[in-house]
Amino acid sequence: MHEGPAAAAAAAGTDGVVEVLAVEGDEITVGILNPDGSRAEMSGNGTRIAAAWLMRRSGCDRVRVRVGSRTVEVRRRADGLYESALGPIEVGAREVVDGVEITPVCVGNPHAVVVGDPARIGELGPRLERHPRFPERTNVQVAKVERPGEVSARVWERGVGETSASGTSAVAVAAATHREGDVLVHFPGGDLRVRLAAGQAWLVGPAEPLDENSGFRHEGGADC
Repeated sequence: MHEGPAAAAAAAGTDGVVEVLAVEGDEITVGILNPDGSRAEMSGNGTRIAAAWLMRRSGCDRVRVRVGSRTVEVRRRADGLYESALGPIEVGAREVVDGVEITPVCVGNPHAVVVGDPARIGELGPRLERHPRFPERTNVQVAKVERPGEVSARVWERGVGETSASGTSAVAVAAATHREGDVLVHFPGGDLRVRLAAGQAWLVGPAEPLDENSGFRHEGGADC
């Protein structure tokens, strides 16, 4: 977390920086800065972190996080996890890009989901991220369906590289492989739970403070 706009140097060595741009009551407006200086339109884990930051200061159990064109409603559950209503998702038809079959998914930011061996992320991630098919670049996931309702995946984040996990990537993977229902997504950095219904997505995960100022630890990367 960073109060106010951040310089690119602030994101160096991280998965990204959540900028606190404005706070009014139970609503917070944030920006998402990637380590390469680019900005993300949306962040599943970033909005959850921002919500936890605001809840800690306001005492509220429900807050709204504005990022880009979206407003994400987040509630703190009785088990201490945070559930975020991320809004509408769009799942495109499967297509072949540079010889690789992908499913394009929009969660407020772009994703290309490949069903295959997650160990290929180091090969497929950079290859697809900057492919001309994606003029604004894309996040890439390689996912393996373990069983109905359970998927293992690795993530290549646009502007970051491989990260331990990603909130919107969890939603993209769940949507590309299941379309509806509850899906548990395993990442190297931890698990995230996704619920899909009527073209909308909800994301559940933790956010734990690292210190008394602004740092938070979270399973699942900072996202893009």
